[in-house]
Amino acid sequence: MPDPRADVLRHGYSTVARGYREELSGELAGKPLDRAMLDAFAERVGQGLLLDIGCGPGHVARYLAERGANVEGVDLSPEMIAEARAACPDLAFRVGDMFDLPYDAASAGGIVAFYAIVHTRELRRPFEEFHRVLAPGGVALVAFHVGTETVHVDELFGGATSLDFMFHPPDDVAAALVAAGFTIEARLDREPYPGAEHPSRRTYLLARK
Repeated sequence: MPDPRADVLRHGYSTVARGYREELSGELAGKPLDRAMLDAFAERVGQGLLLDIGCGPGHVARYLAERGANVEGVDLSPEMIAEARAACPDLAFRVGDMFDLPYDAASAGGIVAFYAIVHTRELRRPFEEFHRVLAPGGVALVAFHVGTETVHVDELFGGATSLDFMFHPPDDVAAALVAAGFTIEARLDREPYPGAEHPSRRTYLLARK
């Protein structure tokens, strides 16, 4: 059956994928705490398959691959996957939905989801998918905007669109991970980097299966 949630996101990103890549492909250069979390995460996962869920234009996947990770990017938007493949032709990317990941059970050693939950209030189902796909002992690193608001945009990076960006209370996200079978191992909260990103607080949760 058609999934209205997925359809809205595919349509919303179809018009802004190129601008998204141009604006954000180098953003990690100005985010030292993000890099530190990703470095530790890549070391923890080792050579197991690492999935970048909601990979966008592939900049996080590229960063992880440069640190030796065996990474594959997944995004709901075909246009965004096309941008990721153009930017990172040596990496693997595929179209996929975090509500129904195209991977076998226990097939991955790690999942990174940087702002992948920004378009949904329903967390249990995608986190259960993360848990299903991860091997025992596998880890997920989830980053998100902190709050309770929903920010609607009709324009993004110069392109017309219609998208809702949803913020989450950290305790709610942690509880959803635990309910899906994870154990929370670490949490990092930080204030926004001025001029480098949307001015919202960020939380990073490291969870183990």
